[in-house]
Amino acid sequence: MLLVRGFENPPAAARGAAVAIGNFDGLHRGHEAIVRNAYQTAQEYDAPLGVITFEPHPRRLFRRDEAPFRITPLRTKLRLLAALGIDVAIVFSFNREFAATEADTFAGDILGGMFDIRHAVVGYDFAFGYQRQGNPKLLERHGRDRGYGVTTIDPQGDGREIFAASRIRDFLVQGRLDDATGELGRFWEVEGHVQRGDARGATIGFPTANINMRETIYPALGVYAVRVGLADECGTRWHDGVANLGRRPTFGGDDVVLEAHLLDFEGDLYGKRLRVAFITFLRPEMRFDGIGELTSQIAADRDQAAALLEERAREPGWFANDNLPPVINNR
Repeated sequence: MLLVRGFENPPAAARGAAVAIGNFDGLHRGHEAIVRNAYQTAQEYDAPLGVITFEPHPRRLFRRDEAPFRITPLRTKLRLLAALGIDVAIVFSFNREFAATEADTFAGDILGGMFDIRHAVVGYDFAFGYQRQGNPKLLERHGRDRGYGVTTIDPQGDGREIFAASRIRDFLVQGRLDDATGELGRFWEVEGHVQRGDARGATIGFPTANINMRETIYPALGVYAVRVGLADECGTRWHDGVANLGRRPTFGGDDVVLEAHLLDFEGDLYGKRLRVAFITFLRPEMRFDGIGELTSQIAADRDQAAALLEERAREPGWFANDNLPPVINNR
């Protein structure tokens, strides 16, 4: 997948594509419909398949003091897009200057001119340009003038609710992982490098890999059954695990830390990049009166996670195709 940052002087390989356009935070099942339509259009036109997205998320620019809210930071989103078979990912820097771009300039000069797109696929609520003045109708008008087509995808849902990143965020914060998984079409993941902690887990028999979640929304604090992906020369190897996300009140902690204990792994993980897929929320974070009580509870959490993951492993398609969404599995 070709990665293009910005819109000035794009390479020839980034021009003439059928593109899906949006923030795509979460790359959930509603977004899948947009990407799937762009894929079908690219096939019809014999054109490259592209995605245009924005970084940072516009919400971060205008609400700088807000707590982390991203479901899929850029690195994760690009990994998923690459697995989708996207030919070119175009990332526009969403800064003050870009936010001031007129909608006509974006639809006409950038999409129709600099990138000479063949077709644009957007969601029904897509807004663009200064103060969100642009909408799919304006995009269609510029498409007629510039020679590109536009498809607007209707709301997608499960028959009861529309798939939306805001709903997925709410589900995660409430610890409703099954609901979040259902709307994402895959297990929710975080990824990052293993950092050195205070090694308390190792001293009580449960060594953990500590991962910084600075960019990502915090789900409900507590203990989760997880799968941990470790990249090697063969791809990603997945291990069952149990993870605690919290402030470690037993030790008087304050910062939120993700600590993952791998059930079937021995070795040094410091500095390695891991993927942690959240499978089931086991219990809320708790404060214990002493190390003995804490150790007993961690052992119980480990046993519960191991039994649950062993049971889930019997399900058809368990972690099929590397925990990728259905649109990828169906390609």
